[in-house]
Amino acid sequence: MTTSENPADRTVQVLTAGQLFVDIVYSRLPRPPQPGEEIWTPDFGWSPGGIANLALAASRLGAHTAVCAAVGTDALSSLCIDQLSHDHIDLSGLRACQDWSLPVTASLGYDGDRALVTGGVPSPTTTAELLAEAPHAEVAALDLDPSTSEWARTASTHGTRVFADLGWDNTESWDPATLDGLDGCHAFLPNEVEALSYTRTESAREAARRLAQRVPLVVVTLGARGCLAVDSSTGEEELVPPVPIRAVDPTGAGDVFGGALMVATLTPWSLRERLDFASLVSAISVSRPGGASATARVDELVTWLDEHPETDHGRFGFLRNSLAHAEGLPFTPFPPESAHPEPHHQETHS
Repeated sequence: MTTSENPADRTVQVLTAGQLFVDIVYSRLPRPPQPGEEIWTPDFGWSPGGIANLALAASRLGAHTAVCAAVGTDALSSLCIDQLSHDHIDLSGLRACQDWSLPVTASLGYDGDRALVTGGVPSPTTTAELLAEAPHAEVAALDLDPSTSEWARTASTHGTRVFADLGWDNTESWDPATLDGLDGCHAFLPNEVEALSYTRTESAREAARRLAQRVPLVVVTLGARGCLAVDSSTGEEELVPPVPIRAVDPTGAGDVFGGALMVATLTPWSLRERLDFASLVSAISVSRPGGASATARVDELVTWLDEHPETDHGRFGFLRNSLAHAEGLPFTPFPPESAHPEPHHQETHS
């Protein structure tokens, strides 16, 4: 997956780097399957997952987006490559690994949440190796580990705003020293459990304030309760309510939120407007089955708001105005002659 052009000589708006998965999503199950039982659901889809969730969200919102990740030589890797290419994502940062296949995650959605099962082994290539020839980016997202800390610090000195995700700690020790990897990052987007666990605090607000001592922007996602943000560079704090929606499939919702927030960072919007925008895009994705493949495109947003007036009430007036005038925005909707790729899902309307 290489080109004659050196990726490091190019600039993109959004760069994502890390582990790629194949997500197979089963939504609106009546209950988890029992041993020996088979359950059917018409709400089923698949999508490139992991770091691709952020890339899909950013690209569909009109940002020039690149992804750095390892892929295998298996058929599922080919499917993911085709989907990412179809969504106008720069794939020059993909690295093919022989004798390795993309991990596959099955997402089982029921009772408003989902359970995950992943088969396979992690990428044989480190994120730091993938980033060695990454293009310069205005905004970048990556899973931080000791190998990527130096890249994050260097990129930030060259103007890249790095959004960090430390991922779930499978040991559940939540060592605060892990947060040292945030040095040089612009933003940290943990969920509520991660924020409370790493900071040993008892409230999301207290956790966000403490984490904001390490990075300029902290956004703690609160699931169905919205999100809480602290910007230590301006002193702003925002508690943002969720967009009311009937959730169908929460797979990848946090990543879609992060991808939308990265794109919003390229705009002149206020902190509250950027968070509202990310909340809207994430809400639309969870209202459809299929994981990240259900992410909305920028030219769908106003139409969706018109069809769901109960979600607006003036909250998204800034978005309507911005899209109407497109002044100072990174949004570059795909030209009419370019067919929109269809998301890989089936949907019922019961």
